[in-house]
Amino acid sequence: MLYRLAREAFFKLDAEKAHDLAINNFKRTQNTPLEMVYRQNLRKRPVEVMGITFDNPVGLAAGLDKNGECIDAFAAMGFGFVEVGTVTPRAQDGNPKPRLFRIKEAEGIINRMGFNNHGVDQLVQNVKAAKYQGVIGINIGKNFDTPVEQGKDDYLICMDKVYDHASYIAVNISSPNTPGLRTLQYGEALDDLLKDLKDRQLKLAEKYNKYVPLTVKIAPDLSVEEIVQISDCFIRHQIDGVIATNTTLERGMVKGMPHAGEAGGLSGRPVQTLSTEVIRMLNKELNGAMPIIGVGGIDSVIAAKEKMQAGAKLVQVYSGFIYHGPGLIKNIVENY
Repeated sequence: MLYRLAREAFFKLDAEKAHDLAINNFKRTQNTPLEMVYRQNLRKRPVEVMGITFDNPVGLAAGLDKNGECIDAFAAMGFGFVEVGTVTPRAQDGNPKPRLFRIKEAEGIINRMGFNNHGVDQLVQNVKAAKYQGVIGINIGKNFDTPVEQGKDDYLICMDKVYDHASYIAVNISSPNTPGLRTLQYGEALDDLLKDLKDRQLKLAEKYNKYVPLTVKIAPDLSVEEIVQISDCFIRHQIDGVIATNTTLERGMVKGMPHAGEAGGLSGRPVQTLSTEVIRMLNKELNGAMPIIGVGGIDSVIAAKEKMQAGAKLVQVYSGFIYHGPGLIKNIVENY
């Protein structure tokens, strides 16, 4: 009831203003008595994935806490892990506003944020300052003005800086909002990127005397042939996990609805089925070689179960959390 009232108030605001207000409120209240408003003391349902023990399989997807400012607040809500970012080597403003739109009729969100963030150094400081002792994933990307052919350098810069502070690292090559980024999912570009990232991972593992798993986040807008090729590449380079999926460019499910024509990536319930089907195909191709983290339209216990039955070992929420609040986490953890 409390969240429904809060959502009603927030939904009267511009979507990005509401997001910024929420983040500021979480920053202000985390680790204070006021966090009792959203704190949920959930029983642990531990699961081991990638050699990491997660308190439960429900995580926060990247994009909501880009700068790692509210890790303790999200931990208080009962998330089994928190993924922050996407972060880039240098701070950047992202795309022009407005760039975030609700499609309320479909419980969807369209964004073309463009990796707006305060830069990797600030994110690392925020992660170090967090009191949360659980699993933190750090999602890395490239700056918008770095040519795609040099994009690998940005990922390596970020990896060097976050490695010692991350439970796992997520490589975002699937956002539709940075020009050319998705081309890194294919052929020689993907092969070259993964080879150098794996080489750097092994050097950093030796330097810090710990192995931090490397995952890659892929798009839902892939053909069967592309999924076969990507899976083969992930296996050859011994990637530790795959996050499926990012937002979609597909608009069939929301055609004719307000804001449906806005450019950007569509998330929430409209991407649910598409994302699950990608997970199912990935699971078949990977054949147990690495775990899948399922994300995309998870807005209920049933939706989470569908992702797990399709092959996901962990799930993440974002848009479903915006529409349903912390109660969604509790429902999934207690009933999946």
